[in-house]
Amino acid sequence: MNQPDLSPVIGKNDKKANVLIAAVSLIVFAAVVLLSKVKLDVELPFNVHVFATINAVINSIVSFLLLVGLYAVKQKNYELHKKIMMTAIVLSAMFLLSYIAHHLLAGDTKYGDINHDGILSLQEETDAGSFRKIYLAVLLTHIPLAGIILPFILFTSYRALTAEFARHKKIAKITWPIWFYVAVTGVLVYVMIKPYYH
Repeated sequence: MNQPDLSPVIGKNDKKANVLIAAVSLIVFAAVVLLSKVKLDVELPFNVHVFATINAVINSIVSFLLLVGLYAVKQKNYELHKKIMMTAIVLSAMFLLSYIAHHLLAGDTKYGDINHDGILSLQEETDAGSFRKIYLAVLLTHIPLAGIILPFILFTSYRALTAEFARHKKIAKITWPIWFYVAVTGVLVYVMIKPYYH
């Protein structure tokens, strides 16, 4: 069996990496926050909620990849771990584009809004019952963690690419469970809100 290549892929430059990771994270966060408040009023020849479905599929695949990636590293199959985690990062970037597209084209959907008028009446809220509270509880944990996960992913990747594996492992113990939770709850949020798309 060939020994895995554990040499650095990129040169170590913490100062430059810190600035770049902070800049990318802030730009992405600002874009998501600002664009989520905008809705484009355009007629398209397809249901714009296809992007939400794409998001759920991507999150499902990322959840699976994170589990397989964890298994691979536990088995000391570092090459496979690296390929899996880089695939998860690429898919997460695709998710981000699809997520922004969905919010730009579909706007917000309120859980329980059966008549799709964008207003949650007291009757609709009552009819939604305790399921709405469960949905909101999941959503209120998902959103802030989704907002903070990007710099963790980037820092974790940076430590791996510079072959600082002790530091990579240390931060990965924080990054992995948050990333996994965000991916899984992303699918759960979709399943719960889907009946209220129109």
